[in-house]
Amino acid sequence: MKEELDRQAYLGSDEIATTVFLAGKLEKPVLVEGPAGTGKTELAKVVASALGAALIRLQCYEGLDEAKALYEWDYKKQLLRIQANHLAQNSEELWEKVQENIFSEDFLLPRPLLSALQSEKQVVLLIDEIDKTDEEFEAFLLEVLSDFQVSVPELGTIRAGRRPIVFLTSNAQRDLSDALKRRCLHLYIDYPTPERELAIVLRKVEGIGTELANQLVRFIQRVRELDWLKKKPSISETLDWARALIALGADQLNPELIKSTLNVILKHQKDVEGVDRETQNLLSEKPVVKAKEKEDEESDNDPCDGCVCQGTNSKYCDECQNGNYWSEDTDACQNCTDERCSQARGSQDDSDDKSDNSGKQTLEEQIPEVKAQEPDFLAEFM
Repeated sequence: MKEELDRQAYLGSDEIATTVFLAGKLEKPVLVEGPAGTGKTELAKVVASALGAALIRLQCYEGLDEAKALYEWDYKKQLLRIQANHLAQNSEELWEKVQENIFSEDFLLPRPLLSALQSEKQVVLLIDEIDKTDEEFEAFLLEVLSDFQVSVPELGTIRAGRRPIVFLTSNAQRDLSDALKRRCLHLYIDYPTPERELAIVLRKVEGIGTELANQLVRFIQRVRELDWLKKKPSISETLDWARALIALGADQLNPELIKSTLNVILKHQKDVEGVDRETQNLLSEKPVVKAKEKEDEESDNDPCDGCVCQGTNSKYCDECQNGNYWSEDTDACQNCTDERCSQARGSQDDSDDKSDNSGKQTLEEQIPEVKAQEPDFLAEFM
């Protein structure tokens, strides 16, 4: 099996070859998990090519239901059949006969799952990104994966004449049920080792030199060590980058070339900017800012570091929060011990005290005047 995969230019590990071999012998589906772009879907394609079998693919998405995955009735064809029989003869006996005939396999539109079960030849069924579906669809698949059969109310149970080789892929967008995992052989495909990735690049990318391939793989491997990346480059993006460098006529990496092509391997702007700052260190294999060091750096620049109000629901000073301004609310800083927050609170308290005193004096001046006018008002009223 490993030789067959190698002939299809798929450099798989011993674990991959063994799992695929056992899937055929035991007639069990294979659940392939791992990061996106590590060759999960490609594995099903090369197995189909190696066996000379047709590949039937069901691309999963949120909201996928039984009708889209299993079968549908050809309503237009059924309607034409009913109209044709109605014109030929109009009788209750004829309608009963038509009703039996229109719910037959002649009017059935098979979708990927039913097509794989009805095929008389060997097929490879790929259920891609099963983690994007809901739990109801996952439960529906259990009958297909365990007994290789489906139940159609109008036709009964349809069983596979020849069991397909089934691959399910998952990017771990959600946890799959134990019932589904129990019916499958599990295979995890991680990012390749430097040696295997180098072999893949030299095998897949035509015209690339050994020196450039070595530099490219070392750089990619170091980039994957940056835990703060939102999305790490996969093997497919490594191959895209290698082909892009060949198209640009490059024979070795340099900072300017890397900066202009980072968008090939990184899909988020913050990742591009972060790796761009670390390019020199990544090329020279010097220490780079990884997750823990980055967190420490952010903590040193955090004006709210050490503030007891951080992480609670109590109000606190905006100066302590973001270093721009402090709140006008006198109670906003009551639970904060940050120095700037305390200074802001003290300044605000002083200004509020002056405001209160000023208001109180004005009120005292107005009260006697009101009392003096009161008798004259009453007298005039009387």
